[in-house]
Amino acid sequence: MAPSVILVLAGTLALGTSAAEPVRIGYLNVMDDAPTMVAYDAGLYAQEGLDPTLQLFGSGTDLIKGLVTGDLDVGVLGFTNALAWVARGADLRIVGGAQMGYHAIVVRKDSGIRRVEDLKGRSLATQKQGSTADVVLNGVTLAQAGLTRQDLQMVYVSPAVAVQSLVAGRVDAAFLFEPYDRIARLTAPVEPIYEIGQVWPFPCMVVITSGKAWKERRPVIEAVLAAQRRAIELLESAPDQAAALVAHRFIPGSTLETPAGPVPATQVIREAIETQTFTWRITPDQSSRMKEIAGLMQDQGILAEPVDVEKVLDLSWQEGQEG
Repeated sequence: MAPSVILVLAGTLALGTSAAEPVRIGYLNVMDDAPTMVAYDAGLYAQEGLDPTLQLFGSGTDLIKGLVTGDLDVGVLGFTNALAWVARGADLRIVGGAQMGYHAIVVRKDSGIRRVEDLKGRSLATQKQGSTADVVLNGVTLAQAGLTRQDLQMVYVSPAVAVQSLVAGRVDAAFLFEPYDRIARLTAPVEPIYEIGQVWPFPCMVVITSGKAWKERRPVIEAVLAAQRRAIELLESAPDQAAALVAHRFIPGSTLETPAGPVPATQVIREAIETQTFTWRITPDQSSRMKEIAGLMQDQGILAEPVDVEKVLDLSWQEGQEG
């Protein structure tokens, strides 16, 4: 029996044959969250016996609050958000993987910036302070170049605004994830100088739920995990098909207008998908990297006290799939 068929049956058996179970899923409109979007747009959640409601957030730091308050059942976001709230006493669980970090620094071609060290004294558009991207930017990217955030003019904006700022020349550089990296390269006079996934691989996006939801609605959360595993398999095996499903979420209309002429939206998104490493697993090496990043969060004052990452991780569903 094909793996996808097994997963469908597993979800059906877990939830029984009653009416579809409602589930509230938080996500971000970035390629990192493609498994969530593909699972929804391809009907994979429904095939797992779920009646999903997707709720869009502007940042992981906002999304995590919905999990803490119980307004959401589950979300896909940067794992540092869970650690920050666990340190405040929240009961949260990281129950699955989604995507390895991809964050590129793109610079205006007329800026004279050729390496990270050249960013000193220049303006850099980046994501919200305290986000996973912000933690690794400061703790890894800038630190390895001998810089701190005080050496740059940091501009904290959404990825879409970062691209607009590059096009207008309001900033010299931007720290971007896909598909905004791809869109910037096509629409602005920019070039990449760095991508952290090539230098320092780390797990970025994970599946997070509350301890209460994991205890009381575990079959529902596991059905979400099963659907997103199948979505990841689709992203890996058929990026053209996945791009056709989700391109509308990033680019209005069928094409992206560029100085060189229109580019099919599905082509832009397929190329963005192909830069990514999606994974429903969290490996021992990845959990070790998460512990390193927790240390960076302490160094940056985001965590006042250490957080035991192992106590936040619950990979029992993953272990069942692998067994």
